[in-house]
Amino acid sequence: MKRKIRIKDISGIKIGQAQDPEGGTGCTVFIAEQGMAAGLDVRGGGPASRESELLKLLAAAQAIHAVVLAGGSAFGLGAADGVMQYLEEKGIGFDVGVTKVPLVCQSDLFDLTVGNPSARPDRNMGYEACLMAEEGNYRDGNYGAGCGATVGKFAGMEYCMKSGIGSYAMQIGDLQVGAVVAVNALGDIYDWRSGEKLAGLLAEDRHSFRLTEELMCADIRVVDNKFTGNTTIGIILTNADFQKPALCKIAGMAHDGYARSIRPVHTSADGDSIYAVSVAAADGTKVSADQDLVGTLAAEAMSEAITTAVKSARSAYGFPAWQEISAV
Repeated sequence: MKRKIRIKDISGIKIGQAQDPEGGTGCTVFIAEQGMAAGLDVRGGGPASRESELLKLLAAAQAIHAVVLAGGSAFGLGAADGVMQYLEEKGIGFDVGVTKVPLVCQSDLFDLTVGNPSARPDRNMGYEACLMAEEGNYRDGNYGAGCGATVGKFAGMEYCMKSGIGSYAMQIGDLQVGAVVAVNALGDIYDWRSGEKLAGLLAEDRHSFRLTEELMCADIRVVDNKFTGNTTIGIILTNADFQKPALCKIAGMAHDGYARSIRPVHTSADGDSIYAVSVAAADGTKVSADQDLVGTLAAEAMSEAITTAVKSARSAYGFPAWQEISAV
């Protein structure tokens, strides 16, 4: 029987967050001190990422030690330096004889048009997030990578809404599957079960909705620059025993969760990316589970996490959130 659990109930991984509320940016760190097999599927046209090559099937690395989701666009990739510093101090990494090299992958969303454009996740923020991971300070909403997240930006930032970071996890027997996602899409966000629009492009009164797809269809001319600051970045966590090829497939299946909840999605102006990682319990054990089942659950968890991200967000930086609009 499938039942809902907390994202923190998935063992073998620590999650920490740090943010700059005034600057409107932050980062979320996932640490597996014993290492974790990982895969990645990128379907947006404008990703900002670090060490993605490690997760390609021909790369030698079969495990990494941390994943970072952050704001700041490419400027925010420096947060991984702080994560590497933290892991090095703890003696965690790939043993190369003279030292241990932590393997840290990172994906960033664009939040420079929110808050202070000069505020970006950096080494210090990455290190702070690792310290927070020791306390397990993960929260949904305007935290970590979701601090500066917004959605519905096809008509510009004037008509977008505040979003955030969200999580969802479930368990069947001993199998655990969960998702965390920072929702910063160009498009609109929908409840994947009912089809109700939850957030996205606002009408000119800024109290009701327009449909991004309808606005796009109103003019077929080429739009030279849709880059108003986008990208939805997420991660699937499971205690199922998979290696890199299967995890890349599971990450790909989890993109169905994006497609069910975000319209349009995977555009040239988004850098939509999903990691999938396999983590072990404290005693090193993992669960044997069917790959297609886990991928199916991953897509469901991702859609639920997107809903959580939108409904947990608070109005900030002049952008209304779901609670404000839904109350009208």
